[in-house]
Order: sequence, then structure tokens, then C-alpha cells
Amino acid sequence: MSAVKSRREQYSEATRAALLETATALFAERGFAGTALEDVASATQVTRGAVYHHFASKRELFEAVLEALEITAMGRVASAASEATDAWEAALIGLDAFLEQCCDPVYGKLVWQEGPVALGWDRWKQCEEKYAYGLTEQFVRSLMDASYIQQSPMELTTRFLFALLGAMGSSLADAKEADKPRVRDECATLTRRLLSGLRPH
Repeated sequence: MSAVKSRREQYSEATRAALLETATALFAERGFAGTALEDVASATQVTRGAVYHHFASKRELFEAVLEALEITAMGRVASAASEATDAWEAALIGLDAFLEQCCDPVYGKLVWQEGPVALGWDRWKQCEEKYAYGLTEQFVRSLMDASYIQQSPMELTTRFLFALLGAMGSSLADAKEADKPRVRDECATLTRRLLSGLRPH
């Protein structure tokens, strides 16, 4: 039986959620460097102390925003792929869902453009691997198990495809809005060709 949360706990959770929502919008609009914790506090209508109660620094707040974005994005990819009838279809549907997510201006800017700047390359890479690497590995393992792609070292194959997905995410984030549909389709076509090249001979 789950414990009933106190009003203070409910308020604390609501405040944290509101801070994340506000910070996401401000980081997307102004970038990490152009956003101060005072801006987030003011826009959320809380004190600066309330912000520090949940987040020790602007960097920690940004990381929480990034994590929330990735949890949502990878959840959508996994959910879309779960509707497929086999591993090959699941991989392609998951790919399309990922590329579509990367076309989102908020996700694209914060994950691919602001993330490395705000967190530093090493920490940003760790965050990306935490949420996306495992899902990539699942797709690769499923494709190998179903003999859609040839058996090869799992870690090397996963890292190769993980890096490829990262390159496509960055390309979509950098593309102009009018060009995103074309770049998305080009990325999808290229990845399908590469996966087809990994099929057993």
C-alpha cells in the first residue's frame, strides 16, 4: 500500500515540475548561457531559494531538463517500436520516431546544441548514453537475434549505430526549419541503406 503524500511533499513536487517546465522554455528560447536562475525563479513565481532547494546550480537544473526530455523521447521511440510485428519493422519505426523527435525545435536545441555546452562534453555524453544507448543496443540485439543483420561484436555495432544516430540528431538540430523534413527523410534513407548492408550474405 503506497503512502499518502503530505501537502508539503505534493507542493514540493509541483514546484519542481513547474521549475522544469519554465526552465525548458527559457533554455530553449535564450540558451543556457543566456538564462539565469533568477529568470527561472521569476517566471515560475517562486523565490530563488525555492530553486536552490531543488537544484544546486543552473547546470544541475539544465541536466534535469535534459533528462526529462530524453525520458520522454526514448519512451516515445520505444512505444512506437512496440507496435511492430517483427524486429526489422520495429527498428525502422523506432528510427522514424527518433528522427521525428529530433525535428522538435526544443528537443533539438537543448539536447544536441546546448547540452554539450551546458554540461561539458563528457557529462553530456554520459547522459546521452544513459538514456539512448541501451535502447539502441536493444534494437541491435533484436536484429541480430532475428538474423536481419549479421552477427558481429555487439558493443562495436551498437556504438557505431549510436554514433550514427547522434550525427543525424545534430544534423537535424542544425538544419533550418524549412529544411528539416528533407534532412529527416535523407537520414532515414541513409540509415536504411546502411542497415540493409549489414544483412547476412
